[in-house]
Amino acid sequence: MQEEIESVMDAVRKHHKLYENALPLIASENITSNAVRILLASDLSHRYAEGDVGNRFYQGCKYIDDIEEHAISYAKELFAAEHVNVKPTSGVNANIAALFALTLPGDKMMALSVPDGGHISHSRYSVPAIRNLRLEELPFDPKEMNIDVDKMEKEIKEKKPKLILLGGSLFLFPHPVLEAKDAADEVGARIVYDASHVLGLIAGKKFQDPLREGADVVTSSTHKTFPGPQGAIILCKGAFKDEIDEAVFPGTVSNHHLHHIAGLAVTLMEMMHFGTEYASQIISNAKALAQGLYEEGFEVLCEHKGFTESHQIAVDVRGYGGGDAVAKKLEKANIITNKNMLPFDKAPEEPSGIRFGVQELSRIGMKESDMREIASFLRRVVIEEEDETKIKEEIMELRKAFQHVQYCFDGKNGYKFPEKIESIYKG
Repeated sequence: MQEEIESVMDAVRKHHKLYENALPLIASENITSNAVRILLASDLSHRYAEGDVGNRFYQGCKYIDDIEEHAISYAKELFAAEHVNVKPTSGVNANIAALFALTLPGDKMMALSVPDGGHISHSRYSVPAIRNLRLEELPFDPKEMNIDVDKMEKEIKEKKPKLILLGGSLFLFPHPVLEAKDAADEVGARIVYDASHVLGLIAGKKFQDPLREGADVVTSSTHKTFPGPQGAIILCKGAFKDEIDEAVFPGTVSNHHLHHIAGLAVTLMEMMHFGTEYASQIISNAKALAQGLYEEGFEVLCEHKGFTESHQIAVDVRGYGGGDAVAKKLEKANIITNKNMLPFDKAPEEPSGIRFGVQELSRIGMKESDMREIASFLRRVVIEEEDETKIKEEIMELRKAFQHVQYCFDGKNGYKFPEKIESIYKG
């Protein structure tokens, strides 16, 4: 029995070691502060608190109520939201709740296709199918890597959907919420904005403000540019409070992962203090990496627009074997990324792109000069096909200077946890 347990522990240790020595460039991941990690391992992870603050189906929840109230209060302040629900356990769960709250079976909705950057939960095989909605694809301009505004406005007026879902998975530039709102009002449609990838940039006031621009509901996971625990959040106008809350509980959530709520509360506070600086650095790093890759000879999309206004960079790697081959080659050098479909991949056997995200490297303190060095590593692996083992050693040397989470209360100058946090685990 001891050997079996140790084998699991050993795999975890190896995983930690890998990421301590790697360059994580996956656009959908991030790392939490140490304070949040402590809370994720707290007794809250053992508990249930079905129901709402002050009205639970379980006893022993008075401190849980306090934690949830703090998370909601911080989120309302940070995002200037009239109503907040912190119970969804994933971005997909949040999207399910939003669509159930705002549509009826048989209604028509519009969203981006997956090859055009839409998330898999926006596709006809996922949330729309669960709700039995008729899905129409939003028109996309691959040259601009964004929704085609003129065609979108025309199609909204012609097709008269009940719901328009903006946001996406490949998300380089702000989406046209204002323009969609004008057309949506004309046909009586509601707008949901999936902010999962860009919530941290929104929190830092460096991307767009979908609620002010006209979105009725904002759904989001909480662990991409927003560097919190895995989970989700829904922000909405007060007019939709009851529909959203009922669609979340009891509609799609029972227990809502209380340790994540505590971690979310702390991350919200971190973003209130450090979010603007963090979001600014993310965008600066993304632009620096994109420019570096372009100068190193890569085909980086949207050079005419400065490549990106988010944490993401999209690179066409068809000339190097496609996204899967390139991602596997990079992994051998301790560069962690993932293959990605690009707008010309309507039915690909092999996705042709790589989507890089710089939010996690920014979180550990890397700056523009580090991005240029990383661009050089990528050229040497992908274009020049140098020995990955040699480059891996250089990457491990680079990572030695970046082992602490920044933009948080425990990442500045060896910050020491208050005794009251440490005492959670003392008998």
